[in-house]
Amino acid sequence: MIDEIQSLREDYLGWLRDNTLLREVDEWVEITTPLLDRHNDCLQIFAKRARGGYLLTDYGYTIDDLEFCGCNVDRGSRKELLNTALNGFGVSRDGNVLQVNATAEDFALQKQNLLQAMLAVNDLHYTSRSRVASMFAEDVAGWLTKSRVEYDRDFELVGKTGFKVRFDFVIRVSGVHPNRALWTISNPNPDSAKRTAFAWEDTRELLAGKYKAFAMINDNEKPVPERVSKALLNYDIQPLMYSALDEAIEQLHAA
Repeated sequence: MIDEIQSLREDYLGWLRDNTLLREVDEWVEITTPLLDRHNDCLQIFAKRARGGYLLTDYGYTIDDLEFCGCNVDRGSRKELLNTALNGFGVSRDGNVLQVNATAEDFALQKQNLLQAMLAVNDLHYTSRSRVASMFAEDVAGWLTKSRVEYDRDFELVGKTGFKVRFDFVIRVSGVHPNRALWTISNPNPDSAKRTAFAWEDTRELLAGKYKAFAMINDNEKPVPERVSKALLNYDIQPLMYSALDEAIEQLHAA
């Protein structure tokens, strides 16, 4: 069995070697590998001599591509995931460029670390779909904590329909201020506005005027349609923009 696996390993190394292409570009060597990103494009890195060894870089491709696709990696949970991925492979970031330094002795290891980091960072794209709602709620929670706002998470109330309604955050009464119900909207569109409006309408009478409603909207990924803001306002839900947190905290304090 060990001879069989040894043979398969040699086949893999041969495939990797035969499908890795080199091209000289000025002072750099472009290395095209058979590893694929989410677009099914071959990963490319660049190498040049530096500091008695070598500098390996992705030339900014990985993060530039994420930003082009609307995935901002410089805020909240995504930034933490990015840093975790880079630290795990010992890769540094210079602007949008991912890079490592290598010696002749550890060139292969550092090349592999950079490629693995590129793949890990590339996977952050999927957080913009599958995990964006929960990640945005975590970002808002972190902002509230940093702003020294005391709140309860995931407060539930049975509405007039008999169904449970969940409030993402409840900020309790303070002085003359009423309680404030705060929902998060990670993907601002008519459907998300309708869901938030329904949640408020189903519970507001039961709360007997002791609450005011707000919706924190993620406007970092794309512009918020005007009809979304208008729909919320029509149901007495004050929209707050995540790109304007200073203004948002003032509105919450003034409620």
